[in-house]
Amino acid sequence: MMKTRLPLSHLVFPLFLALLCSRNVTAGSPYTTDDPDTLEPGHDEFYLASQQIKTENGRTGSLPHFELNYGLMPDVQLHALVPLNFSETSAGQRTYGLGDAEIGVKYRLLQETDTRPMVGIYPILVSAGGNANKSLGNGASQIYLPVWLQKRWGDWQSNAGVGYWINHAPVAENHWFAGWQLQRDLSEQLTVGGELFHTTEQQHGQGASTGFNLGATYNLDEHNHLMFSVGRALVNANRTNQFSSYLAFQWTS
Repeated sequence: MMKTRLPLSHLVFPLFLALLCSRNVTAGSPYTTDDPDTLEPGHDEFYLASQQIKTENGRTGSLPHFELNYGLMPDVQLHALVPLNFSETSAGQRTYGLGDAEIGVKYRLLQETDTRPMVGIYPILVSAGGNANKSLGNGASQIYLPVWLQKRWGDWQSNAGVGYWINHAPVAENHWFAGWQLQRDLSEQLTVGGELFHTTEQQHGQGASTGFNLGATYNLDEHNHLMFSVGRALVNANRTNQFSSYLAFQWTS
């Protein structure tokens, strides 16, 4: 890909410093299962996105959130995300404001070969910037420690991995996430896919959850892309995910 004349990388380090002084659902857009691939050095990708999840208690999500990724050096990618969150209870009470921001570093450990998948790690720190009393944040910081794998066969690609969430909020439980995603390029413009994922209990008494997402990416041109996904839990849906969605515009350099 061609380098942008005015790279967003000029803004990366000030943004990272700002975030350090400031939670959102980490995703390998438009899925919750991420990948180990990193941007080439000096290249950026920017997301303007919105996501939401509905349970028996109401709806929460971001509207919008801003995500910036930057290829720092070979096999190393920096990540930052700032959300404006909303919360709507089943009784109709609504709140809106700054959510929990996140920063992370993705490191590709192994390149893919004919017989071996690509492997990477992607530690993420999630701040406690959102107001937990208004259901706009977690109430304490979190750390996410995942390992991701990727393998490609022609027009098919699969991502899979497992990660551990360390959650410092008083009512929260440290928990595991595991996901497997499969996608296919139908043309140069359109890629479709789906995923299955499982999350152990995140709050005491809430129970574990297993769910799915179906999604697509449409390439408007080399630099501009649209993404979306929809899904729900297959187990314990009322408490964890009756319906969820993600929609994003992505710009790449």
